[in-house]
Amino acid sequence: MIDKVYCADVKPEMEGKRVKLAGWVYRKREVGKKVFIVLRDSSGIVQVVFSKELNEEAYREAKKLGIESSVIIEGTVKADPRAPTGAEVRADKLEVIQNVDFFPITKDASPEFLLDVRHLHLRSPKVASIMKVKATLVQAAREWLLQDGWYEVFPPILVTGAVEGGSTLFKLKYFDRYAYLSQSAQLYLEAAIFGLEKVWSLTPSFRAEKSRTRRHLTEFWHLELEGAWMDLCDIMKVEEELVSYMVQRALELRRGEIETFRKDLTTLKNAVPPFPRISYDEAIDILQSKGVEIEWGEDMGADEERVLTEEFEAPFFVYGYPKGIKAFYMKEDPEDSRKVLAADMLAPEGYGEIIGGSQREDDYDKLVQRILEEGMNPEDYQWYLDLRKYGSVPHSGFGLGLERLVAWVLKLDHVRWATLFPRTPSRLYP
Repeated sequence: MIDKVYCADVKPEMEGKRVKLAGWVYRKREVGKKVFIVLRDSSGIVQVVFSKELNEEAYREAKKLGIESSVIIEGTVKADPRAPTGAEVRADKLEVIQNVDFFPITKDASPEFLLDVRHLHLRSPKVASIMKVKATLVQAAREWLLQDGWYEVFPPILVTGAVEGGSTLFKLKYFDRYAYLSQSAQLYLEAAIFGLEKVWSLTPSFRAEKSRTRRHLTEFWHLELEGAWMDLCDIMKVEEELVSYMVQRALELRRGEIETFRKDLTTLKNAVPPFPRISYDEAIDILQSKGVEIEWGEDMGADEERVLTEEFEAPFFVYGYPKGIKAFYMKEDPEDSRKVLAADMLAPEGYGEIIGGSQREDDYDKLVQRILEEGMNPEDYQWYLDLRKYGSVPHSGFGLGLERLVAWVLKLDHVRWATLFPRTPSRLYP
């Protein structure tokens, strides 16, 4: 490991101190007999100045450097309010690790081109900021879950049945039979609650949906929880406390990165429990009053949710959905057989659903009936049905789409920017 100082650690108060930097040329310009380089590393940027007077050889080498050249630089810190970070390094040593003659990404590159060269686009400080915020949100989730007594488990990705509907399964050959890529870890997490009671996982989920909206990916990261002895109200409380902690912790640790993308932090600061709650019935009334053509019993898509979020300046819940538009494992509302005990959390500012959750059906016969109603084979879910035969208990859970949360926190225009290498119906490369 190189004994170096990170770019972001070079401060005005370090004036006169000698430092070694290692990174990549982010920007470069020549003025008179000086070469100004903005050096980039994982922490941020710092301006470095090469002058003919200080070291003519280093100056000549600096003039040859192209964007994204990798270098090791030594020099002395000088406070300068004109520098991007208030300080610069006046360099007298330069070691070129690799000089780059031409870097294909320019300031006018289109979004599609940036995705075509995503392996290079990841170097962008803005992309790095997104990934830092994402990592901090996950770190915060782990902190909260540990404090609240949840156990992290590691469910399989290769599965034999659907969770969210067979039409969105990715099918693959598994030796002498077929298997599928997991749509959700939920069913396996439900099995784990009988030994651990409160469990969670963070896994990739795969959906073969040909949706081309700003909030859909065919592969995304799924933060899922299942808790024994919890009803719908219990799990909604878990959801709002967890999301609030994640968002507030990100504001605490990554405010600078967040403000790169959004200037108004109001809705993030408003993410404090209890979140507002409205019923599906109320949501339909609101939408109809705003001229949206939707009837009771229909699902709300991205357009409807966007209209609904205009009523709120914080995340909020919609609960009590019709049974016909929700999954087979959701518990029927004992007070209204048309509905299930389900709730979605929606993010404001047009972002819509970031969490889907419900109380799970814990009655064996009712669960079999729901599987049959959905046109599925109970034999494919025999192990899952066993959970309702041997000590079944009330339990609830939810799944949070991590990229959707990141997109809202950073006000991104598409979830594809919130993941390293996005997978969509039209994109599998790189």
